[in-house]
Amino acid sequence: MSTGPSLSPAPAKETPRLVTQPMTVTAIYEAMRSDIVVLNLKPGTRVSENELARRFGTSRTPVREALLRLVEDGLVEVWPQRGTFITRISLSAVRRARFVREAMEVAILRQAAESGLSPATLVRLEEALAEQEAARDAAARFTLADDAFHRAFADGIRVGNIWSVLEREKVQFDRLRFLSLPNVTPVDTLIAQHKTMLAAVKAGDVAQVERATREHLSEVLKVADTLAATHAELIVNDI
Repeated sequence: MSTGPSLSPAPAKETPRLVTQPMTVTAIYEAMRSDIVVLNLKPGTRVSENELARRFGTSRTPVREALLRLVEDGLVEVWPQRGTFITRISLSAVRRARFVREAMEVAILRQAAESGLSPATLVRLEEALAEQEAARDAAARFTLADDAFHRAFADGIRVGNIWSVLEREKVQFDRLRFLSLPNVTPVDTLIAQHKTMLAAVKAGDVAQVERATREHLSEVLKVADTLAATHAELIVNDI
């Protein structure tokens, strides 16, 4: 069981934001969730309700509600008399998320290979690949294009709601994935794997679809132990 942060991290730096009107709880939640996933808010960082309220141009109440949602996601933890902190990345949660994601995505791509995809969906997939090529040196932008690629398959077989469910489950996976880019997991490798997956779907090769998807989703776990050793302040090896 976690015993709380071992250090006293510095308060989070405020991200410049022009606020023209108070933000809703959902908007605050989504902005903070994004900052946590792309490590603008690093694990162990202490956050202040007052500072966040100033940043988002609102009172502390919607900030507090957004933080409670982040607690439910396992991204924030509150320690009485100590403060509110961004959680460290949990390797056990990463492995669980990878298991769930692999089961769901293999099923999605298998169905796509068997039933085929519409021309509009194929265009979306090609556009996502092109964006990945253009974002090789921009990890946050690449991650968005990566997600767009995977989601297009789900939308293409009309189960986009499944991806929405998966978004919450895979959040720890996404944090580690972002940390692995670009120096640990080569972007060229990820793009090549995406191209292989798409080619297999187009060819209707179900066996190759399954092999390629499983290999692709194993990339993060290949570097998990290395990242845990080199970023012990960010990751908890709780396996």
